[in-house]
Amino acid sequence: MAVFVLGRNGKALMPCSEKRARLLLARGRARVHRVVPFVIRLVDRDATSSQFQPMRIKLDPGSKATGVALVRDTEHVDRATGEILRGAAVLNLFELMHRGRQISEALIARRSMRRRRRGNLRYRAPRFLNRTRPAGWLAPSLQHRVDTTLAWVRRLTRWAPVTALSSELVRFDMQALENPEVSGVEYQQGTLAGYEVREYLLEKWGRKCAYCGAEHVPLQIEHIVARARGGSNRVSNLTLACRPCNQAKGAQPVAVFLAKTPKRLATILAQAKRPLKDAAAVNATRWALANALRATGLPVELASGGRTKFNRTTLGVPKAHALDAVCVGTLEAVTGWQKPTRAVKCTGRGRYQRTRLDKYGFPRGYLTRKKRVHGFQTGDLVRAEVPTGKKAGSHVGRVAVRAIGNFNIQRDGDVVQGIAHRHCRLIQRSDGYGYTRIASQKGAAGDGRAAHGALSLPGLKAEVSRAFG
Repeated sequence: MAVFVLGRNGKALMPCSEKRARLLLARGRARVHRVVPFVIRLVDRDATSSQFQPMRIKLDPGSKATGVALVRDTEHVDRATGEILRGAAVLNLFELMHRGRQISEALIARRSMRRRRRGNLRYRAPRFLNRTRPAGWLAPSLQHRVDTTLAWVRRLTRWAPVTALSSELVRFDMQALENPEVSGVEYQQGTLAGYEVREYLLEKWGRKCAYCGAEHVPLQIEHIVARARGGSNRVSNLTLACRPCNQAKGAQPVAVFLAKTPKRLATILAQAKRPLKDAAAVNATRWALANALRATGLPVELASGGRTKFNRTTLGVPKAHALDAVCVGTLEAVTGWQKPTRAVKCTGRGRYQRTRLDKYGFPRGYLTRKKRVHGFQTGDLVRAEVPTGKKAGSHVGRVAVRAIGNFNIQRDGDVVQGIAHRHCRLIQRSDGYGYTRIASQKGAAGDGRAAHGALSLPGLKAEVSRAFG
């Protein structure tokens, strides 16, 4: 992964390789500005004496996760036609995991507790017509997706000289889904024909055969009611099937083909009419995100999900949120995508609630009123060096503080409990996100472990080496 570089005046410079960052730190030409993501600050150069190349942030908005890719725009000439083709050299990959579902559940719980409290009142004056919503209002769980995505766009523009943005505007082409027989030769027989419907079905049916549940096999679009029996091409009549199931069903009615498995039959019939909630969430926020990106003042390129799928299939790039972001927009070539992805999970900055509740909604215990204990706060990135005992060794991860002074450290899904605060050393303050590292698709650029690193004055070169995994 590329290392972000800031000049002496704090302005963004071109990112450098990990090797060059180690050399700059070892020679005293740079200082560690931030650990995760890793950012260094030069002490002998600023942005006024530097040259820049065009860089672009690409976004693949999703309901549960948004792919973010920082790429360098490249151009090459097609020898056959002489046309200038645009490509992308991948520098960094991020997968931003939203917590919209947790926000929705928290609001539902708050509503139920509020009803319980107000139900104890003898009389409460009625309230109505006093809860107007502004134009363009989004539910908090949806607004969260827009805000966190825009926050990371602003972060990356502070750490890198970004000159343009690219984002998917629509996840699915609803006209092509509802009416595949729409007239117009150019619209119906273009290079993207079929990609919108296929991508929608892959998301809707979980990328597996609807009849046998087979995964990681080539899937074919199959008509639930066969065309020979009057079935249409509407998306509610389409599903996915592997080749053996598709041939075995043929033109049979689905009730006859699945007569021995009535439970699977009922699931298929129910799923066929069920809308895709994640797609609805993405479509509900698409214009809010597009307008927020335009407000940054950078040129914004908008493209459809069908174009992303077409680019990914043509270029042979695997399926992943961050790699989908790489393939957004106009793209003829891509290099350097075999990189580990930095997973960024939205964790929040705590809550105001000072008590826990039982299943009936009554208070159960009380939480400490101070966020920091012995200088640490839940979510801080720390390194604990335990000299002796069962937990002896080095532990790096996010800390959960306790009032008694014994903390829990979480890393890679495991929790080490009962670490004394005197063994902990702060690496980075909590910023509302949790960071892990996902191995690259080829498995050669990372081992899938969290790569947090440590910040220390003695032995800085060795510590920075650990920071890169």
